[in-house]
Amino acid sequence: MAQTDQDPDDVDPNAPTAYELLGGEARVRALVDRFYDLMDLEPAYADLRHVHGNSLHDARDKLFWFLCGWLGGPSLYIERFGHPRLRARHLPFAIGIKERDQWLACMMQAMNELEVDPHLSARLHQAFFQTADWMRNKGG
Repeated sequence: MAQTDQDPDDVDPNAPTAYELLGGEARVRALVDRFYDLMDLEPAYADLRHVHGNSLHDARDKLFWFLCGWLGGPSLYIERFGHPRLRARHLPFAIGIKERDQWLACMMQAMNELEVDPHLSARLHQAFFQTADWMRNKGG
């Protein structure tokens, strides 16, 4: 998962991963599916939905595969496509503060609706923010 300010010497190698804390593959799939369902349904995410084109099918699978590995589970995305190169893969899409914030709000709503543990949700929100902010490639 995304780096934090935590000292690597303070990390317990036996601590459960975010993937495990979330509930494994089925829960990651449920989170991704709810995220994209909300993107399709909620007017508040219209700008974010517009960036994704006509179909969300490929995006659902790619985010699911990516999150599994990013959260500490199996590296499904890397097995299929190699290194994620997130920034490079997102450069063709206009991503500004509005799109970043809609992505984060949509993900937070999905986590809340799936009743993800509040401590894990806060930890993930921080990591998602750092990653989503890094994807920005336009002003405003």
